[in-house]
Amino acid sequence: MLIPHTLLDPEILQRMLEDFVTRDGTDNGYDDTLTQRVERLRRLIERGEVLIVFHPETGDTSLAHRPDVPPELLREAAADQG
Repeated sequence: MLIPHTLLDPEILQRMLEDFVTRDGTDNGYDDTLTQRVERLRRLIERGEVLIVFHPETGDTSLAHRPDVPPELLREAAADQG
C-alpha cells in the first residue's frame, strides 16, 4: 500500500525520514549532515521519485523508487487519490 506523504503529520514524516536515513546500510560515503540527508530524501518524495510503502502484513514501512513499485500499486494509489 502506498502512503502519500501529504497524508502524514509533518512531525511523523520528519521522524520517519530521519529513521530511514539513519538505518544501517544508508551511509552513502558523503559527509552530509542528518538535516541534509533528510532534506534530500524529502525532495525525492515530494517529486514522486521515491514512494512510501506500507506493508500491512508486517506493519513495516519502506521506501521505493517509483520504477521499482509494482504497477498495480501505482494504479491503486491513483484510484484512491482520484
